[in-house]
Amino acid sequence: MRVLELAAGTGEVGFTVLPRISPGGTLISSDQSEAMVAIARERAGAGGLEGIGGLEGIEFRVLDGEWIDLELASVDAVLCRWGYMLMADPAAALRETRRVLRPGGRIALAVWDRRERNPWSTVPTEVLVSFGLAEPPNPAEPGPYSMSDPDLVAEMLAEGGFTEIRIDAVEVPRTAPDFDSWWATHLDLSVATRTAFAKADEQQTLAIEAEIARRFAEHTAADGSLAVPGRTLVAAAEA
Repeated sequence: MRVLELAAGTGEVGFTVLPRISPGGTLISSDQSEAMVAIARERAGAGGLEGIGGLEGIEFRVLDGEWIDLELASVDAVLCRWGYMLMADPAAALRETRRVLRPGGRIALAVWDRRERNPWSTVPTEVLVSFGLAEPPNPAEPGPYSMSDPDLVAEMLAEGGFTEIRIDAVEVPRTAPDFDSWWATHLDLSVATRTAFAKADEQQTLAIEAEIARRFAEHTAADGSLAVPGRTLVAAAEA
């Protein structure tokens, strides 16, 4: 099998597929960012993948999801976690995905569920906006919640030529032993949040952290550990 991962980032989702397609299968780990492809390649080389296909079972490519530089009907499956929603034209990207899939091939994708289901993301953004360090999200632009309606996802997949569409909601809480650990991890994962937070002076920094911790009080246990709710939509369909 040939499996294509779009918007692979550091490649972790695609790497989990290797045991299912080895030996003999190929994972195409791709991202539109050359830097991310380089990180994925480095992780694969250092990640002990030799027993499940190793680097010989992986191709690293710089690919744009809206214009995939692969031949017609050349892959058996496509994966994309939290990528389509950030693309300028996700409908075009889904049509391209359908084009490169062989008949009967499968797509599996994830997009974030509605904003109110994801306080791990929305609360820090709201606090930074209230301090004037970030702009309010524009719902008309690509972003984490631009495909948060399951009916929209199903419609886009159908219009892209897919059938046997299934969409499930999966809880993905963001956990940590304490707030400081949670916040440090969030800043590491979210470039937008980190960039906005870097604008804060010392007084604002303390106030922002205190306000986010206050809003997360309902998700904080007596021992200080956090489990902040998050939910993603996972869709699968057939070409």
